[in-house]
Order: sequence, then structure tokens, then C-alpha cells
Amino acid sequence: MSSTFPTVTGMKNGYDPQQVDDFFARARDSFERDDPADGDVDAHDVRTAGFDLIRRGYHVAVVDAALDRLEDAFAARNRERIIAEKGEDAWLSYLGRSAATLRGRLDRPDGERFDYADRSAPGYEPADVDALCAKLSGYFAEGVPMSVDEARRAVFRTRKGPNGYRESQVDAFLDRVVEIMAAVD
Repeated sequence: MSSTFPTVTGMKNGYDPQQVDDFFARARDSFERDDPADGDVDAHDVRTAGFDLIRRGYHVAVVDAALDRLEDAFAARNRERIIAEKGEDAWLSYLGRSAATLRGRLDRPDGERFDYADRSAPGYEPADVDALCAKLSGYFAEGVPMSVDEARRAVFRTRKGPNGYRESQVDAFLDRVVEIMAAVD
């Protein structure tokens, strides 16, 4: 039996091969379809895909890298479709509007960009998040080079309760950042 991805060995856990193979098959069908259909996989679905961990599953880092490439391919296809259907000016306008939705948070002072977590909930270290936001601000406002992978792979220290930014807000913001950056690259 041939595997799509390498598997981990011994007692290590990896992604469930059946789930991964099913997802990539659906994604391939969606990508190869000329006209989008309801239920098709898109860049957002790829970015938010999750798989169960099982012993001797697919190597996580290899699958994650493939998901990154797949997300970039979906974003590029979407860009090409918009340009083909509506023109490059419409595409640039879309990007400008999308990036403008991020400015509100990026322009806030350090320590005030996101709501703080509830008392018993985990949160993200504000200094870590604010440091990434400073880099993102440079990218969006001044064209400072930054890879979409820096946003995709961002990791923050955890803070307990009201000492940390609310994780769900930061995660949603970063999803939007990655969507826009992938569309540009």
C-alpha cells in the first residue's frame, strides 16, 4: 500500500492517514473543478483543517507544509479568477479593503490590541502578540518584507486569565492576516 505522506515510526503520533487522504482528495477535486460548487474546499478550509493524531500516522510537519502549499495554490487561483472575471483593478481594490480591515487592530497601542481573556481562561502573552503586530504593521503599511509563514507559524507564550489576550480574537485576526498575505504572495 502506497502512502501519500511519510508516516512516523514507533510510538510517535501523526495525523490520521484516512482523514488526511480524504481531505486532500476533496481538495484536489475542488481545485480541479472549473466552476466552483457548493461544498468545495477553499483556502479557508485548508487553513483550518484539523486531523486526529494516531500512532504511526502521517508526519505532522510534512502534512502541515503540504497544507501551506495547498492554501497558497487556492489563494492564487482565487486571485486569478477575480482578475479574469472583474479585472486587476477589482483585485487591487479587494486587497485594499481587506488590508484596511486589519488596520484598526494594528494601529492600536501595545497592550490594547485585543480583549483580555476571562479570569480562568488561557490567553496569549500580549508582548509576543504586539511584537508580531508591529511586524505586520510594517508589512502592510510600509511594504517591509515578511513571509506569510511568519504569520502562519506564529507561536505565543501563554498567560493565565486577564493577563493574556483572548486567544479566539487573536486567532481570528491571524486567520485574516494569513488569508490576505497568501493572496498577495
